[in-house]
Amino acid sequence: PAIGPDAFEVGEDVRDAFAAALPGEATLAAFRPKSDQAVKFLADMPALARLMLARDGVTRVHGGNLCTASAPRRFYSYRRDHVTGRQASLIWIK
Repeated sequence: PAIGPDAFEVGEDVRDAFAAALPGEATLAAFRPKSDQAVKFLADMPALARLMLARDGVTRVHGGNLCTASAPRRFYSYRRDHVTGRQASLIWIK
């Protein structure tokens, strides 16, 4: 799980860094302007992770639909609560 596309606010510097590392329309589509601030964007971290994995040859990726920031009963989120917690993820190769 990661912060979701409706909660991950970033600046132009982050968008530009991803655009430089992952050129293409799909990368730019993972960022949408935040309506109330012209220089802020909402970033789709799961989509960006999939793009980076695909670039490196990993095309079968599952999950990424859970938002740690918008599910307080399921996940800790320092961005949301300013309190640290612990969580673990599991990845395996068949």
